[in-house]
Amino acid sequence: MPPASSNPDALVLSGVWLGLSGVLGLLVGSFLNVVIHRLPLGESVARPGSHCPGCQTPIKPWDNVPVLSYLWLRARCRACGQHISWRYPAVELLVGVLFVLIAWRFGPGWEAPLWMCFASVLVAAAMIDIDHQIIPDALSLGGLAAGLVAVPALRVHQGASFADALLYSGGGALLGGGLLWAVGFVHARVSVALGRRFDHWPGEGEELPRPASVDYWTWFPGLGFGDVKLLAMIGAFLGPFGVLATIVMASVAGLAIGLGWGLATRSFSSPFGFAPAIAAGALVALLLPAHVCF
Repeated sequence: MPPASSNPDALVLSGVWLGLSGVLGLLVGSFLNVVIHRLPLGESVARPGSHCPGCQTPIKPWDNVPVLSYLWLRARCRACGQHISWRYPAVELLVGVLFVLIAWRFGPGWEAPLWMCFASVLVAAAMIDIDHQIIPDALSLGGLAAGLVAVPALRVHQGASFADALLYSGGGALLGGGLLWAVGFVHARVSVALGRRFDHWPGEGEELPRPASVDYWTWFPGLGFGDVKLLAMIGAFLGPFGVLATIVMASVAGLAIGLGWGLATRSFSSPFGFAPAIAAGALVALLLPAHVCF
């Protein structure tokens, strides 16, 4: 974290930097609400503009101010009175807080915007996984491609050699995706050997995948391949040690989320997306020193 300063001008500039980052986070959070809703449905995130899902009335700019409009309208659509979910301002506030933490952790410069983009992808992936138990490739594979380019470029700019920068990002992607894939693959093979069956795998009337099929290598009980791709993306950004820290933190977060989900649904056998735990682990690994995560 940037060292504290008693210089009044530095404190003012620091406050401005954090304030602007928070406002940017609120705006990005508002946009992410659109992404979270439309991307899984295959809809454009650009057109049409924001509108009420009930009456389809376009939302005026003054009714689309992050958090404030929700409070001003008392969680109701101005046109039809339909209730507005609390999740919209919650996502906006979450992203705003994350942007402030990232701005504080990394200070002004080119590094902070990169991590803000990274955090935005994680939030969108986590929320979509909660709703649909999928992680769109546009986020995981798109983020992976961006990480394999942007992170090495940043590290070279910071003084690392080109080879080391590529090894950091590429090695992290292979380690992150590879470890989770290995867990899913071994679990699937052990399950077959023990004769275990799951409601969703292979499914009623479906045959178990065979080695000649792609499903044999990518379709596992209890683990979506989207999680594998998401962890590969995280590895591309955070590198080998960062992705290991993510796995450790995600295991703890997954246990907490699983317990909460079980209590909420009154069923500890109900499936739930693992992306929120992975995203939480990655954000902890990003914002905290490595020794705190291990």
